[in-house]
Amino acid sequence: MGRSLVLNATYEPLAVVTARRAVVLVLKEKAETLESNGMVFRSQWLEVPAPSVVRLNYYVRVPFRARASLTRRAVFARDDWSCQYCGRHAENVDHVIPRSRGGTHTWENVVASCRRCNAQKENRLHAEVGLRLHRQPFAPRDGLRLSLGRLEPEWEPYLARTNGNGHRA
Repeated sequence: MGRSLVLNATYEPLAVVTARRAVVLVLKEKAETLESNGMVFRSQWLEVPAPSVVRLNYYVRVPFRARASLTRRAVFARDDWSCQYCGRHAENVDHVIPRSRGGTHTWENVVASCRRCNAQKENRLHAEVGLRLHRQPFAPRDGLRLSLGRLEPEWEPYLARTNGNGHRA
């Protein structure tokens, strides 16, 4: 099933929902379709093109967030889905300074890692087991793009209108 980018009434990106949820928003007249992805939802009496981008008909106030939310998917996206110790495909999230040793659950202490490196490191420091970080972890500025995951091509014009924190440039 496809996904849809939901824009505020002011064209600010808000979230990504399933195409089915976007169709419901359009049918309930809470949103309008701006782009379609070619899929079609059919019922006995109705055919509705699956929206790829919808704009809400009303304004939703979004609280300001100074930093991107720290989620597993966002860590993988920041680190390009690759292990920060060996470069292979990452499946785990690792604390550079283990929490058992006082490490925090913050952007600056969390990296993506493969199973092998994560199991090798366990609750030790990476230098203690001969691992080296390819890149120091950092707090990303563009939290919206990280939360969206894979971007659909038709979303780009709407995402290009915003700066790093989701507000219009």
